[in-house]
Amino acid sequence: MGFEVVLVGRILPNSLPISRPYSTIRMKLLFSSGPFFYAEFNLILFFLLLFTKANVLHSNDLDTLLPNFIVSKLKKIPLVYDSHEYFTEVPEIQNKPIVKAVWKGIEGWIFPKLKRTLTVNEAIAQLFDNSYKNKPLVIRNVPNTMSLPSKMDRNSVGVPEDIQLLVIQGAGLNMDRGVEEAVLAVSLLHNVGLMLIGSGDALPEIKKMVEENNLQNKVFFFPKMDYLHMIQYTQMADLGLSLDKDTNLNYRYSLPNKLFDYIHAGIPVLASDLVEVSKIVKTWQVGDIISDLAPQTLAEKIKLMLNDYPKMAEYKANTKLAALELNWEKEAEEKLLQVYCGL
Repeated sequence: MGFEVVLVGRILPNSLPISRPYSTIRMKLLFSSGPFFYAEFNLILFFLLLFTKANVLHSNDLDTLLPNFIVSKLKKIPLVYDSHEYFTEVPEIQNKPIVKAVWKGIEGWIFPKLKRTLTVNEAIAQLFDNSYKNKPLVIRNVPNTMSLPSKMDRNSVGVPEDIQLLVIQGAGLNMDRGVEEAVLAVSLLHNVGLMLIGSGDALPEIKKMVEENNLQNKVFFFPKMDYLHMIQYTQMADLGLSLDKDTNLNYRYSLPNKLFDYIHAGIPVLASDLVEVSKIVKTWQVGDIISDLAPQTLAEKIKLMLNDYPKMAEYKANTKLAALELNWEKEAEEKLLQVYCGL
């Protein structure tokens, strides 16, 4: 549309190099988590936005909204709020009533005043509408249509060729994502391995669990990587797992990126029975749903799926049909154009 885009974020010691067809600013902060981090992040972001020339501000998630909102009012410029999750119900703050109250207060003060809001699925949009009588436009976070790169050779990355391989991927390998249950399920299965790609706060405990159960030859860890590189790894798998638990509203109504990544990589899916996830899997018949994530139950379901070759072939064929519809070009481009044309 002719906009000059500037993306603002933070840089961490383990951040990957970034190369984008637009400008980026990566803030180096003293704190990396907790209240001091959020205070520092919001303060620096406020002054950066205040002294940066801009015609439009686009705020990604509640932790960036306050400085964006204040600067948009001071400069009298439009603000687009883009909520990628139901932030006030993320598991990390459910046992921190003061922290939760602060974020809820910020959201409750600002959200009803916003004119342009986006979110990632219909269920979360409805939650916002119920709370604030302000329903966001839904844009699901689906990948671009692309020609798949050649898949990674298993031997070259230390994964045996003669096993059936599961994958869980993403920047959110965190608590309540079902990763621990997947590791224990794999320990019960013969000739089945699990590939974990990405980062998250549950990884230290998971690595400890793998060592304690002598699963080093069955569970394979790979760091976070750029998207196309990740898809090369994902394609090695026979089955993609999306096992987020229904332990909080954010997860209950989530629609994880990894679900669409598996579909675009052409691999069948086994997913937990969450509202939006189940809807995608059942509508497009790209895999199966499981309600009980107990390791024994999960292992039996995985074994049943992997050994049903005709059904797995059907699921695999359906991923190709689903990818033709569940893509960025069809899902998002026209909607975003409508938002920005109306500024």
